[in-house]
Amino acid sequence: MGSFIEDFFKGRDTGLVIDWTQMPTYNTIMAVAAGAGLIFMYMLGRALVRDRDFKAEGWALTAGVLGLILTTTGLHMTLEWPFAMYFPFDNIVFGEPSLAFGVLLLAASLYLWKRGDQIVGADDRAAEAAAVARPMGIFVLGMGLALFGIALAGLVFQLFAAPAEEPISGIVADYPMIEAIFMSLLFAFVGLGAALFPVALRGFSSTRPLTGVAKLVGVTWLVTGIIFLLFGAMNFFTHIGLIVNTMQ
Repeated sequence: MGSFIEDFFKGRDTGLVIDWTQMPTYNTIMAVAAGAGLIFMYMLGRALVRDRDFKAEGWALTAGVLGLILTTTGLHMTLEWPFAMYFPFDNIVFGEPSLAFGVLLLAASLYLWKRGDQIVGADDRAAEAAAVARPMGIFVLGMGLALFGIALAGLVFQLFAAPAEEPISGIVADYPMIEAIFMSLLFAFVGLGAALFPVALRGFSSTRPLTGVAKLVGVTWLVTGIIFLLFGAMNFFTHIGLIVNTMQ
């Protein structure tokens, strides 16, 4: 039992050495920001439907902070090819979705900041926001389908598996399908919410009961957002441990 606990927190040293000058990584803060962004989308939708004292400025600032982090890191990872010599697919898996989500959040921030009074003054705040977001639903749908592709690739090629030297996650290094299934399901469920987003906008209203699709999108993004947030926060420890365990 003691050996298992030690392995769980420290990782298992199998002699792997990584040249970290060729392996930059910051999907830690990207995962936290993406998770917070998904939770933000749920909370924003809930506030538009329920909050009588809706304050657009706070929501605009939050979207701007998260959008800036995801846009800058996602843009760098997308254009710096290959970003990591050992895992060039990270450019596509993490960089491009983060860039897309970041730009969408920046657009939402601009709209909430510039048109906050228009939203507050509308008879149906949720429908007003949905009408503005509807044209963007095409791109959100496309990214949802792209996330399905990433999830499928994760299963087929057994991506996402942590090496044995990584604390906590490295415990299942001998069973790569475990983390592949876990991460692929996360991407798939976020993609499901994105693919249903255009349909959810049609029934998004603060004066009428929400449709089942709108509720499903909200719950899907809330749950996956919490998981991404916690997983990213955990990776601040596990990735530091991986670097320490594999430095030359």
